[in-house]
Amino acid sequence: MTDLDPEDQKIITLARSARARTGTPEGAAVRDTDGRTYAATTVALPSLKLTALQAAVAAAVSSGAEGLEAAAVVTASGAVDEDSLAAVRDMTADARVFRADASGAVQETV
Repeated sequence: MTDLDPEDQKIITLARSARARTGTPEGAAVRDTDGRTYAATTVALPSLKLTALQAAVAAAVSSGAEGLEAAAVVTASGAVDEDSLAAVRDMTADARVFRADASGAVQETV
């Protein structure tokens, strides 16, 4: 998929960068309806576990976002985790969710 909107490519790049910087299994980024972006990675603490996409959605919500336009997750997994999708859908039912590999190539749009 090479015809991505530059704003969609931006959140994929942010997700890739977050993942690479921390060495976590996943990196994610979301864009809210005001155009602001939030990036996060997998959180795996003894008392708190979040997928990268859940963490990015939480960052958006805690910053006052009222909805999402799009989300991206960079993962080696063959699918976007159901709990991750649920977090996005809780904010906006029809937001695009891109699943990309470590190179940033989009493997799927949900």
